[in-house]
Amino acid sequence: MTTLLPMSTDFFEGTFRARPGILTRGPGRVNLIGEHTDYNDGFALPFAIDRSTVAALRLREDRKVRLATDFAVGIVETDLDSLPNASGLGWAAYPIGVAWALGQFGADLAILPGFDLALISDVPVGAGLSSSAAIESAVAVALDHVWGLGLDRRTLARAGQRAENDVVGAPTGILDQSASLLGRADSAVLLDCRSLETDVIDLGLEAAGLSVLVIDTRVSHAHADGGYGARRASCEAGAQRMDVRALRDLKVADLDLASARLDEVTFRRVRHVVTENQRVLETVDHLRGHGPRSIGDLLLASHASMRDDFEISTPELDTAVDAAMAAGALGARMTGGGFGGSAIALVELGSAEEVGDAVQRAFRNAGFPAPAVLPVRAVDGASVVWAEEKS
Repeated sequence: MTTLLPMSTDFFEGTFRARPGILTRGPGRVNLIGEHTDYNDGFALPFAIDRSTVAALRLREDRKVRLATDFAVGIVETDLDSLPNASGLGWAAYPIGVAWALGQFGADLAILPGFDLALISDVPVGAGLSSSAAIESAVAVALDHVWGLGLDRRTLARAGQRAENDVVGAPTGILDQSASLLGRADSAVLLDCRSLETDVIDLGLEAAGLSVLVIDTRVSHAHADGGYGARRASCEAGAQRMDVRALRDLKVADLDLASARLDEVTFRRVRHVVTENQRVLETVDHLRGHGPRSIGDLLLASHASMRDDFEISTPELDTAVDAAMAAGALGARMTGGGFGGSAIALVELGSAEEVGDAVQRAFRNAGFPAPAVLPVRAVDGASVVWAEEKS
């Protein structure tokens, strides 16, 4: 993070021939447990991680918007009067979408000035660590500040989700943006995706001598692709057939009735969501009552449910989980939307390198490309790092 700040300033100055007026950071996230529950009005337990996107931004005196990033060549240009048309903008649809979405939550885009924006990130793209929410959160915090909107964090999270749904075209829930904006150090965020109420849950990993390893399989995924949307549609169909507003309203005790009413595939999709909600709440109870060493079996059960019932795992993700467990991890699971991305493993601090080496060997033996293995810490959510004083 410390190196990203001067890099982002230099990149902005080199691109736009001016100094930025504000620097903000938006962290990526790991979801400890609670996958595909968010758009079903359920529960999730993510935490913000120490990998971030830094946004360097300066207001303009006209309506023009210019955007640049270190992972794509050139400057993307548009203007506030063209929003939300993001066709052909590629990566720039994310920050453009946020600007448009803020207009849906109170910003008067008809009178606000344009801006120059440069983004630099160390959140791996396509790893399931929500590089998209990191962008959205960094941009939302920056525009909220320079435009003087005064929006609260939950509203900024809703704006990020609206951008991703309506402009980017990815049918995601609000988990990622909530984690990136509401995170706390050494804590996870228990998110009620219906009410958007949150509760900060102490993880206590360092005190327990534990660490979370992220295993990036380097199998890229894209939420705008069909697999994610198909799972969401199946969940919505299951809720309609069960006469409930969302799958959140079903309990484990309702699964026998669901089995009788639903076709086999839809039932398994429903069973994952219902049992995953239960696992989230059980994980919180375990963390509060017994500490992080007690949650390993819940992580494993979550992975099995995503592999077998929701069918969103991959051979690489399964290999990562199996190899980590064989090397002594307390628990492991895939994290994120699935169809690629990353797994996480809960490990002893002293054995993190050994577990990582075991995963690397297992990938070599299976003929898979080498994964990236990185330890992550839970950190505070998105913030203004620096802003010039207003005259």
